[in-house]
Amino acid sequence: MTGPRDGRAAVRVLLVLGSSTGGVGRHVCMLARGLVRRGHRVAVAGPRATEEAFGFTEAGARFAEVPIADRPRPASDARSVARLRALARGADVVHAHGLRAGALAALALTGMPGRPRLLVTLHNAVTAGGAIGAIYRLLERIVARRADHVLVVSPDLGERMRARRARRVGPAIVPAPPLGEPTRSAAEVRQRITDLLGARGAVPGDGAAPGSAAEPERSAPPEPAGPETGGAAAGGPAPRPVLLTVARLAQQKGLETLLDAAAGPYPEDPVFVIAGEGPLRDALRARIEADGLPVVLYGWADPADLLQVAHAVIVPSRWEGQPLVVQEALRAGKPIIATRVGGIPDMVGEAAILVPPGDPAALRREIGRLLGDPALAARLAAAAAARGAALPGEDEAVESVLACYRAQRGR
Repeated sequence: MTGPRDGRAAVRVLLVLGSSTGGVGRHVCMLARGLVRRGHRVAVAGPRATEEAFGFTEAGARFAEVPIADRPRPASDARSVARLRALARGADVVHAHGLRAGALAALALTGMPGRPRLLVTLHNAVTAGGAIGAIYRLLERIVARRADHVLVVSPDLGERMRARRARRVGPAIVPAPPLGEPTRSAAEVRQRITDLLGARGAVPGDGAAPGSAAEPERSAPPEPAGPETGGAAAGGPAPRPVLLTVARLAQQKGLETLLDAAAGPYPEDPVFVIAGEGPLRDALRARIEADGLPVVLYGWADPADLLQVAHAVIVPSRWEGQPLVVQEALRAGKPIIATRVGGIPDMVGEAAILVPPGDPAALRREIGRLLGDPALAARLAAAAAARGAALPGEDEAVESVLACYRAQRGR
């Protein structure tokens, strides 16, 4: 392996992560790839399933299996701490991702002579209560007291770690991957939505934001029917707006609030499309069917496929850090209605409508306002595109952590 392109000494990095099927794993793989390309020596430690899902070795890193589950398991955790301690020998920096991985890494480095510096990136807030919540608050204190540098994805996480007397706290950069080209045509996506919706009606004839130049105002005649457009039949009703939510079907995502808001009524008769999978699928389906809601559970899909037919993106989460779907919606120039939580306000600036979490009346009101005001939708779409163009990318994320590594190694 050649050395770094800037002529400086290579940094030996051990990246640590726990169970992940999404954003954390993609972020760690992106960092590994970027660091290797810059001539640094990278190893990744985590569950075998993360290597299978994200391909760290294909990114040029060495992979070591270390079971780190998403719940405390004392016997397994003790073995993982010992394994991490062995792997950390010879590293300049251990960079753990997530609270569980960070706490186990901190315990592994405790008392190690000449130990590596420890950075921990916190990607999520603690939202659990009861005994589980108490355990996670203990893990927060371990990370705050023992990490040399804590990186956070939102200001509220930073405040929380400072209150726990973390030595050094800074912002993390967690960019979404570049938005690729759609893998399916807009007509195919619209047809699938129509099939899933069943007899509840047709879907829009194009993917532009309401009121944009690509879509006539609601008073204009609908597009003619046809397999290439998916529009309404000639002389039929105007096409219906698609309101897109991309989320794991889990408690944190606030989907019960979305279903409350979906009940409407809305004169524009929108279709709510939820893309994702998760433990709440059956409960959500039962509620949708029982209440006859205009909601489609689409399953996982390429974001670019769905964004091309979305009139707006709805994010009803109870908490988010730097959600990939918000970055993707900004880059795609889509109007956004999101909850005022975590890192969302800083990410969107003035390019979105923000509502309180868990407030279906406020969400319903703002959806109605957006659907009924094409000029507002067009302004938000333009603001989103401008904001999206200014978002940091993968190079900025890699250079940011590399600067942290070097600063810590020089201390």
